[in-house]
Amino acid sequence: MTQFDQQFKDAILRIMNQGFEEYNERTGHSTKIIPGLTFELDQGFPLLTLRKIPIKIFVAEQIWYIMGSQKPDEFVGKFTKIWDAFTEQDGTIPAAYGHRWRSAFGRDQLGLLIKHLEDSPGSRHGVVITWDPREDGLGNPETKKNVPCPYTWTANIIGNKLHIHSIVRSNDMMLGCPHDVAGFALLQCILAARLGVQPGKLTHSISNAHIYDIHYEHAWELVERNNTHSPIYFEAQPEYFARAEQGDESLVYEIVDKLEKQYAPMPPIKGMKIVL
Repeated sequence: MTQFDQQFKDAILRIMNQGFEEYNERTGHSTKIIPGLTFELDQGFPLLTLRKIPIKIFVAEQIWYIMGSQKPDEFVGKFTKIWDAFTEQDGTIPAAYGHRWRSAFGRDQLGLLIKHLEDSPGSRHGVVITWDPREDGLGNPETKKNVPCPYTWTANIIGNKLHIHSIVRSNDMMLGCPHDVAGFALLQCILAARLGVQPGKLTHSISNAHIYDIHYEHAWELVERNNTHSPIYFEAQPEYFARAEQGDESLVYEIVDKLEKQYAPMPPIKGMKIVL
């Protein structure tokens, strides 16, 4: 198995065997939970092969984030309808990750990150925040449809490689986690190419790693799977960041093609439904 396959399988098995089973008031579902779970990934691109992952969705999302848009119709909605449930009546997602990264707090955090690491590659100040403490969480999620799950990430250049540490407050392990890990890995590759360094370690830390009751059977099915999939490799080009900023739709297909040529996953696990 690939490095990510093994770590993911181990995480699912640990949650199912050792997780606390608790009822979640907001969703009305029971979950098995591990508090504080971390993946450390530095061997190949972490695209789960134990079940099929829809590559086009996370690729289109990351390009949309780099654009800084808060309107799905401007880009990501052309590739997936997954954000429809979180879109307000005015067609926007106020907590859209890219919007938060690029303009929500009066600073273009992503643009400033690139300039800062170009000027000071040894800096430890490369922090990007998605969470807005003025309105997110603490009893206030009902005022809007979306509250960020990946709420911050850091970027460090060490050993001429770009290392990213994403911190996620809550991860649906069976559906959301593989998607989020692949998304941050793609962002890491695009930023590394823009900065002229290699991608390094991706650390993905989850405060509340949970499996919903309606996914228990699917989780047991996944941990029974084994394969011999070769590592997947992805190399971004230096111009990918600028093309993403411009909303270049052809970039989605170019990246998807590079990944799909190496991707031979096991069959989908059928019947998994998202819990909102």
